[in-house]
Amino acid sequence: MQHGPVVRRRKLGAELRALRTSAGITSGEAARLVGWHQSKVSRIETGTSGTKPADVRLLLDVYGVHDEQLRGLLVTLAHQDGTGGRNDWWHAYRGVLPPTYRDFISLESQASAMRTLETTVVPGLLQTPEYARAVTRAAVDGLPEERLDTLVEVRLARQDVLRTEPPLELSAVLDEAVLRREVGGPGVMARQLTRLVEAARLPHVRLRVLPFAAGAHIGVTGPFVIFSFSSTSDLDVVVLDHLTSSLHLERKEDLEAYSEAFNALLIHALSPEDSLDFIAATAAGA
Repeated sequence: MQHGPVVRRRKLGAELRALRTSAGITSGEAARLVGWHQSKVSRIETGTSGTKPADVRLLLDVYGVHDEQLRGLLVTLAHQDGTGGRNDWWHAYRGVLPPTYRDFISLESQASAMRTLETTVVPGLLQTPEYARAVTRAAVDGLPEERLDTLVEVRLARQDVLRTEPPLELSAVLDEAVLRREVGGPGVMARQLTRLVEAARLPHVRLRVLPFAAGAHIGVTGPFVIFSFSSTSDLDVVVLDHLTSSLHLERKEDLEAYSEAFNALLIHALSPEDSLDFIAATAAGA
């Protein structure tokens, strides 16, 4: 359980080392063939430093790896290390955002699908500016106004993943408490619920409400996010957020457990159609 990029660097390094060994090439020979110092190859293979997708392709050429699926997987791992992506815009906020938040945005930017359970607040990708400001102000006590503006700006910029081509496929289970908890006052909450209704009608957004009537469920242990990637399931990751840190789970058994948990939640949740009606009715009464 570590930061996402650290895990991915080690996974990428181990794969590259195995491919080099299979090719019968020493690290020194590999470095000479690509025109690097041997220490760079060693750092990549041990995961102590990241590498660019172009460098990965260069090494794969030297090792004689032509399998397109394998090449795509390893290049994607390099992207996930923060050295590439749709648009690494969050690096401009390096001095403001903690590393764990930047890691999360990197995963969100590269993922093809996101499944999330939210038990307290509206998912960040669906928050209105007013709601995002109220949530951020409550989460970080005594935040200077300028810093608050920046964090809200980042929250809204993240939402571009729902507007790119192809867009992120978002499937969210919302505990009824998310809809009932008044954040920012009645007006802010009413507009936020209306935003959820609009989002639920998008073809790549699926919202399911978990009503109080469902009683106790597996999600009472807390919210979680499962990111999936189009190239391969080997990159899927579960993210658990805590007050001061985040945990990234990438073991097969962890991924299976959380996928099963999400599917179990869907059984108890309202259908997408009934969920839309539920949200709309809540908005009308807000």
